[in-house]
Order: sequence, then C-alpha cells, then structure tokens
Amino acid sequence: MSLIQVCVLGSFSFALCKALAFLLQRTHGIDLDGPNRGNWLIGNIMSLFEGGVDYCVHIAEKYGGAVRLYGPLGEIVYMSDPRALYHIVVKDQHIFEEPNQFIMSNKLVFGEGLISTIGEQHRRQRKLLNPVFSTSNMRRLLPTLHPISDRLTSILVSKLPADGSHKEIDVLPWLSRCALDGVCQGILGYPSNTLSAAENDSYAEALRKIGPLIGKLMKVRSITAFVMQNCSPYWARKVLDLITVPWLPTQFMADIREMRRIVETMDSASRKAFLERKAAMEAEETPDLIDTACRDNDSMTSMMDIMLKANAVSSNTERLTDAELLGQMNVMVFAGLDTTTSALARCIYLLAQHSGAQARLRSEIRDATKILEEDGDMSSAELPFDVLMSLPFLDSIVKETLRLYPSLPVMARATSKAITIPLQFPARSRSGGYTSAVAIPEGTVTIISILAANRHQGLWGADANEWRPERWLSSPLTAPSQAQEAKCSLDGEDAVSTSRSAPVMGVKDGVRFPGVYSNMMTFLGGSRSCIGFKFAEMELKQVIATLVLRLHFSLPTEPNTQGHVKEIQWKLRAFHIPVVKPPAGDGVTPQVPLNVRLVKKDDFIWNAVV
Repeated sequence: MSLIQVCVLGSFSFALCKALAFLLQRTHGIDLDGPNRGNWLIGNIMSLFEGGVDYCVHIAEKYGGAVRLYGPLGEIVYMSDPRALYHIVVKDQHIFEEPNQFIMSNKLVFGEGLISTIGEQHRRQRKLLNPVFSTSNMRRLLPTLHPISDRLTSILVSKLPADGSHKEIDVLPWLSRCALDGVCQGILGYPSNTLSAAENDSYAEALRKIGPLIGKLMKVRSITAFVMQNCSPYWARKVLDLITVPWLPTQFMADIREMRRIVETMDSASRKAFLERKAAMEAEETPDLIDTACRDNDSMTSMMDIMLKANAVSSNTERLTDAELLGQMNVMVFAGLDTTTSALARCIYLLAQHSGAQARLRSEIRDATKILEEDGDMSSAELPFDVLMSLPFLDSIVKETLRLYPSLPVMARATSKAITIPLQFPARSRSGGYTSAVAIPEGTVTIISILAANRHQGLWGADANEWRPERWLSSPLTAPSQAQEAKCSLDGEDAVSTSRSAPVMGVKDGVRFPGVYSNMMTFLGGSRSCIGFKFAEMELKQVIATLVLRLHFSLPTEPNTQGHVKEIQWKLRAFHIPVVKPPAGDGVTPQVPLNVRLVKKDDFIWNAVV
C-alpha cells in the first residue's frame, strides 16, 4: 500500500465512520436530555472546555448525573452520577475501556506504560507497581524532596526587597521547575536541577513542553490510532516523515515536528538513565525477597530503584520487560509534572486569595516545627513524613483544592459492548421526564466528569462549589485504602452504598463516589486509578509547607502603566491553565503573578471563629 493510498483510505474511513455513526445515532438515540447539538460536524463537546468549570458543573446540575452531548462521531454520555461511575470504573470497567486513540497515541509517545496498555498486560503491570507506591516507600522518598522545596523557597526569597516589602513575582515557572526537579529526582533518580540551572537541559526542556503540546494535538489522536493499527512500522515511520518535513509551513505542522523532537529527546534521555540504573543494580547482589529489596536500602533514592528491585524478584511470568519498565518511567514523570504544577499553582493562588487560611496553615506548620525542634528531631522545616502527612489543616487545604480543581477535569471511556447502567439519582430523559438507568450502545464514548462529581451537592453539600477547607476538619485524615476499594467491588450489586465506616466528607446515607482518594474522583478509582497519588499528595504538602512558613502570598494590587490591575483567570484545557485576563494580560500566556514578601509576626495570627 502506497503512502498516498494510506492517506486517502484514512480520510475516506473517517468520513464513512462519521456518516454511519450519525445515521445510526439518529435512529437509536440515547434516552438522555442535554444541551443543543451545536456544530453539525463536531457537536457541542468542545463547550466543556470553552465554557470552563462553570459550564461543566452547570450541565450536571441542570440535567442530572447523566447528560447527552454530541461529538464528531455522534452521541456522548457525560457522567457524574456516583452509582454509574462505580459501574464505569470498578464493576464494569472491562466494558468501559479507554478509547483506542488514547491508548495508541500514548503508546507512541510514552511506550508500554500503564496508560498505554489494557487487559492482561495492564493487570500484570499494575500488580507489580501497586506495592512500589506503598506508604513505606513514600516515607523513604520524602528526604529527596526536602532540598528541592528548600531551594525553591531560597530562590524566591533572594528576589525580594531587603526592606521586607512585597514584590510581584510570576510563581508559575518556579513551581513548574520545582515539580520537574521533584519528579526527576524522586521518580528517575535523575538530578535535573532546573531550579538552579540558568537553562534547562534538553531532557528537562522536553518534559516541560510535552504537556502543552499534547493538549494542542489532541485532534490528531484518531489519525494516530488509524496509522498505527493499519500500517507496518516501516510505513508508519514514512507517514511520520512526510508530515514532519520542515517545508510544511503551518503552525500545526510545526507543532507536530516539535512533538517528534521532544519524544525522541525524552526516549533517548530516559533510556540512558534507565540502563545506567539497571546496570548499577545488576552489579549488586540480587535480593531474594521483595521485602528485602525494599527495606533499609540507602541506595534506593528513586521510584526507579524501587521498581527495578521489585521487578528483579518477580516470577518470570509476572516480570516486566525492559520496554515496559521504560514505559512506566516515562508515564510517571509526565503524569507527575503538569498535574503537580497545576495543583501547586492553584493551592498557592487560593492561599493568596484567602489570607486567613494562609495564616492558619502557617501557624500549624510553625507549631509542628517548634515541637520537633524542642525534641531535637529536626532542623529547619524538614518535617518527617508522618508529621507532614498528619497536619490537619494542611491536609484539608490539599484535599479541598484537589476536590474543587482536579488537575484532569474529565476522562473518556468507550463501551466495548452495549450495557445498561443504573443511576443513584434520576437524570432527565429526552421526553422531559426522568430515568433511573441509562442504556448505552456499543462504541459510545462516555465522559467521566471528575469536576461535576467532586462538586455534587447531594454528597458534598449545598456549598460544594465553594473552597472551604474547614469542611475536612471533622473527617478522619485517612480514606479507604485501595485494597478496601477492591474488596468493596466484590460485595453485591452496588459498592457505592455500603455500611462500612467511611470519612464523613463525600458520604451521605451510605452513598459515595468510587474514588481511591477521600471519596472524590480526582484520582479516579478501580484498576485504572492514578497509581502515584500518594507521591503527588506528599510532594504538594512538602512544597506548600516549606513555602508558606517563610513567604506570604497575596493577589496583585498595583496597576500597570495603563492603569489595569492583573487578574488571574483559569482556562480549562487538558489541564487548568492560569492566564492574566485582558486588558492587563494577553489571556493566553500561562502565568500566576502574585505579590510575595517575607513572613512577618502578624502573618501567623488567624481568626479561630469559623
């Protein structure tokens, strides 16, 4: 098959699929209500991103936990109902698979990692990796983050006036560099040192750019999947060579060329780091048991070390190949960079908005450090793992921010066969009535609305759309474990309604969402939940605690030369993107300008009346 034939066949196949799907969906429509179809070609699916957080929440509040939307290939189900989500991510997860274009494009970029595999291969990878992300291993890795958060704080302090006054600083690039150093050191054992370096090295630069580029190129995922499935590796590379030739002038083609360069840079650097770590491990004596491999080993300073040792003692049938191990590294670094940067930026921004919460948090951290200093257990603000993770108000701030503003607002699934799933709360039907179950045809795309689920007023209260960290102070610090989630999925028909004890927040009359983290859907649930959420939570808490103890943050107050004060707006794309609204900003460039100054004595005083 020639290259021209491949391109023509691909275009024709897409057009035919579009026409057939449209005709079939018109005949066998999903019995749900929803907003008008919108654009005849692409539907109204892009309204989720154009309308932002408010629109995503509004349509769930108006139509219910199951809403009919339209995409390029027909009807889409927008889901935020707790019982339906339990079926999607736990009980019937084998039917609700990640779309093929998502799997294929991830495999092309990251290799054979968790987000690029399905079925038995994914199960085998998950089985090996679950123990790697244990609490004991997180405790071991926290010291690698201490110098990074200290370095970030020192850099910001060095930029401030000596007289103690504030200075406007765009904190986003510094938070991004900190997150990058954290994932590189903590996951790869690779010292990127971007906080200290004048310029990023090629690998760090590639990691920093790949997230925004993936967001720009989401529309080509279906083409990527078609080429990978229908072309040999030889012809697939020929297609890639054709569309990345330098004389194609459009910005879209320039983005594809840049993506290819970044992927090749990432692959080369991560492969080198992986082989070096593997060679060093093989030079040592291989332990007999995984517990021996993961206990009291000072050389294990990264997730890669822990994973390699765990893999070395696995049985031949369960052991991962080098390609799979390398894929895990690529996925972990990518997943931990932009999501952590987004969550960090949002936390600091919200603390700048709420000076009382900032003062209360600062007081809590100071009290914890004083106790440890008196006991002689620490120096500076390097809180031990158990102390850091158990600070009530810090925990509340992180949870509330991740609930309201999950780094990934929506996720997609596609049904491998027709299924009818029940709803916990009735949703509006086409006829204007209400339905308690949804019949979903085979091949239908279902959007998991993490945003709407985390703001469900029936479970989170009438103030579910408000940032109020105090709501968590009445709940236990620990949520049900993933092992409990797995056990729960085996009990009867419905695991979202259960009599077992659970944190107060996010639970009402025994009903809860099937998430692995504090009854929210931020890190999903089931076997495709975010495996690294414990590392992400630990990194967030460490950086926030270090920054807030020494620095005070507030929103910009000084007008520019045209008399406009900067106002930060968060746009919804693949991630939440902060920009400065016009006319003070361009509304495009990611930035979080804040007034920053050294902490004063009064900055520890907060009003205890809630």
